[in-house]
Amino acid sequence: MSTVNIYNTKNEKVGEIGLNPQIFNVEVKEHLLHDVVRMQLAGRRAGSACTKTRVEVSGGGSKPWRQKGTGRARSGSRRSPVWRGGGVVFGPKPRDYSFKLNRKVKKQALSMAMSARLQEGNLMVLDAFQMDVIKTKEFMNVMNLLQLDNCIIITNDAGENLHKSSRNANGYKVINVDGLNVYDILLHKKLVLVQPVIDSLEKRLMS
Repeated sequence: MSTVNIYNTKNEKVGEIGLNPQIFNVEVKEHLLHDVVRMQLAGRRAGSACTKTRVEVSGGGSKPWRQKGTGRARSGSRRSPVWRGGGVVFGPKPRDYSFKLNRKVKKQALSMAMSARLQEGNLMVLDAFQMDVIKTKEFMNVMNLLQLDNCIIITNDAGENLHKSSRNANGYKVINVDGLNVYDILLHKKLVLVQPVIDSLEKRLMS
């Protein structure tokens, strides 16, 4: 079992905690992390690009000119793809880019992402993190004390003050434990867990 220090928001050590090796000390498989991140990003794609085919373009009900005798190339419709304003051949249509992975695979990938941060020495545990007022400057003061320049902070219930104080801080993100995902962990250099989150993660990933 890996043991890590617990700090307060003044960067003072206040205790230690053992982390479940089945969650925080698993073998990291890059291809599995890649698959899960690809699934997350694919699900975010709008897939709303749309072009009109020659059937959908307006106009073109009559033949532009007679078939023979004009000296021009024969043409049957102004909707032709070779005409300006005509239909598009094989253009994009609205589609769903999302795909699914097994729940077991997603849980395993989440454990791998957190294990990677622990192995790198980029995982920190805080005893608590609350803010009395909405103030980005105070949030940044805490980050400077903790020497965190790019991190994601996971809490059980951060409250509105902490969430709003962090929104304008570049390189930082605060999310509740229910929204924890592989992409956000890998996107940020450091992972910060508020202590009560660890029990929630164990219940979520060991079930």
